[in-house]
Amino acid sequence: MDLGAVTDQEIIRRKKLNELRERGIDPYPARSYRTHTAKQAKAAFERGELGPEDIVALTGRMVTRRIMGKASFAHIEDGSGRIQIHLRRDILGEETYNWFFKKMLDIGDIIGVKGPIFRTRTGEITCEVREISLLAKTLHPLPDKWHGLTDVETRYRHRYVDLMVNPEVREIFVKRAKLVRALREYLDREGFLEVETPILQPIYGGAAARPFTTYHNELEQTLYLRISFELYLKRLLVGGYERVYEIGRDFRNEGVSFKHNPEFTQLEFYEAYTDYHGVMRRAEELITYAVEQVNGSLKLTYQGQEIDLTPPWPRIPLREIIHERTGIDILQYRDPEALRRAIRDIGGNPNPEAGWGKLVDGLLSAYVEETLVQPTFLIDYPVDISPLAKRSPDNPDIAERFEGFIGGMEICNAFSELNDPLDQLDRFLEQRKAMEAGDEEAHPIDEDFILALRFGMPPTGGFGMGIDRLTMIVTDKPSIREVILFPHLRTKGMPSHLQELIALRDDP
Repeated sequence: MDLGAVTDQEIIRRKKLNELRERGIDPYPARSYRTHTAKQAKAAFERGELGPEDIVALTGRMVTRRIMGKASFAHIEDGSGRIQIHLRRDILGEETYNWFFKKMLDIGDIIGVKGPIFRTRTGEITCEVREISLLAKTLHPLPDKWHGLTDVETRYRHRYVDLMVNPEVREIFVKRAKLVRALREYLDREGFLEVETPILQPIYGGAAARPFTTYHNELEQTLYLRISFELYLKRLLVGGYERVYEIGRDFRNEGVSFKHNPEFTQLEFYEAYTDYHGVMRRAEELITYAVEQVNGSLKLTYQGQEIDLTPPWPRIPLREIIHERTGIDILQYRDPEALRRAIRDIGGNPNPEAGWGKLVDGLLSAYVEETLVQPTFLIDYPVDISPLAKRSPDNPDIAERFEGFIGGMEICNAFSELNDPLDQLDRFLEQRKAMEAGDEEAHPIDEDFILALRFGMPPTGGFGMGIDRLTMIVTDKPSIREVILFPHLRTKGMPSHLQELIALRDDP
């Protein structure tokens, strides 16, 4: 659906715009006045605080209109909701009622009204309009059948219209804001310090992902949009902070899917003198606190499935659950080629270039992840796909790492942080070999981070969580695009209506 095309209605509205200006009415005045929102006015009336002589000033977009001769009803909508207005010719006068309201105003125009509040015979709280003004003339008409659209990309591409006519979409982002606020409340209460780290970084790191690359002209230096906050936040623990967190944007140059967007919001926290067991307990507290603040309950429905977030959540070794789902004991196939053969034997299609850790991760993605509907922690991951995590004292090939899953999606990733500078250097060197072999997601060597570890970082537990995915769960949305205000979309092939607009401007 092409919402940008200039329509016959828009041409008519442009003529009204010119007529208003010719009559000395500014269709976009610099000032507006409001005493109450729609919600406040209705609540004050219900409490008996507004009598028949009390005048309120309301503002909002006119979303309905019923003209009935000498009197009319309409609804205006602001950020708090809708309220009905009643307009009478004998109160407003012939010109204001017949010319200004009936002829010059259109559905979608943003207006201001003044008058007392009353209740109609049908029981609806209404404003009796004694004054009416235009605050913003809408040239493009609202889509008539927006609710019937099946082309969701049109909704995402023109999110402002989606928000304008679909209150339930606006509610998604109200809940998202409450969720972020609740996460902050919990961490602040627990003594964590909120910090900001660089978005433009000379060396990207902290995750397995391809970065976006840019160039600083003055410094003559290649820089990267961050893929994680991790390495900078851990530097702060070296510096003496013991509990830090950041909520912000990360950028990963990867594919787009129902759970991936190149730009997304993440929460990371790091806590000294704990390990991944302590982080699991804190993750349960953090997530359940935030969800209960927004949802009012730890029980919710996601895509038709009942989910109960009540802790404690199961802790299941990755080896155990892969063996349960596939019959493959990953520790019995430590040679990558042997594991590849085992995967082929169960009908899988393993990457012929992948190492042992990535093959294990592929088994998780293909056979396990979408089955984890109830909140679950999978623990103990291969070291070679966990280059920043501490090794298990029981098995040097396994890292003290966990991922949390809800609704068949990974929600969070965490580990006991590696604080041995020599082991970290060895891990980086292994990652460099992988990069030289063509792995675009391998971790580059960050020498300054190694230097920081050489100064000593305390035992630390770290945690990262995608805010967007948690919002999907809380709002019962199947796509990450539903919970990001302006998701990334292809622009190729989008028609331009600039010449039509220029022609309309020159000859309205």
